[in-house]
Amino acid sequence: MSLLGLACLVPAMYVTRAMAMGHAAFAALMLGPSPSQRENAALRERTEHLRASRARGVDAAEFERRRIERDLHDGAQQRLLAVAMDIGRARAKLDEDPEGARELIEQAHAGTREAISELRDLARGIYPAILTDRGLDPALSGLAGRAPVPVEVAVDLDERPPAAVESIAYFIVAESLANIAKYARATRASVRVAREDRWVVVEVIDNGVGGAVARPDGGLAGLADRAATIDGMLIVDSPPGGPTIIRADLPCTW
Repeated sequence: MSLLGLACLVPAMYVTRAMAMGHAAFAALMLGPSPSQRENAALRERTEHLRASRARGVDAAEFERRRIERDLHDGAQQRLLAVAMDIGRARAKLDEDPEGARELIEQAHAGTREAISELRDLARGIYPAILTDRGLDPALSGLAGRAPVPVEVAVDLDERPPAAVESIAYFIVAESLANIAKYARATRASVRVAREDRWVVVEVIDNGVGGAVARPDGGLAGLADRAATIDGMLIVDSPPGGPTIIRADLPCTW
């Protein structure tokens, strides 16, 4: 092969490779999805995500309904039934055994107080009145005051978010603090709620032993389902040895 031929061969190899790459790109452009097809695919993916979120929300609402029914049946309803029986027995003894009747009335009175307390706790679990009347800061401060460990609360919101966002934020903090009390063996915790762009961010941090996992049908999974009802997300970061960080990003515009 002459030197001239060799000199022409090397550039020709690069030109051929460039032409092949150009043909491949052109074929991908012609045969691949059009911009409208890509947009439709993105919309379908978004629709599937929303459908899954709504389904999880429905499941969470159904689980909550069954829990309320169970608590009413096993708790306050049984206590009120016992109160009615005590009053009936007291009426039967009123003339013949006034002292026994008095004891039964006292017992019925105590049972009534316990039933009222259980109903109050149940109502607070559905939607606390302080959250409706005064907003997240006082409601979360109330939760922190009842926690078994010191909890620092910081709420930085210029205005009150919509009721759905407030409710989900409240229950995320309530469930997280309940888990800290049961499992974390922590000595302190913190709660932060703040507005970041179009999101309300809720963070609960404790210095416990870590290892928290959002298991199916568990409390943390239920919180993720609550957040999903408004297309929010919940992340659990809890390495062994701690600390545990539970963060929820809730979309919000107002």
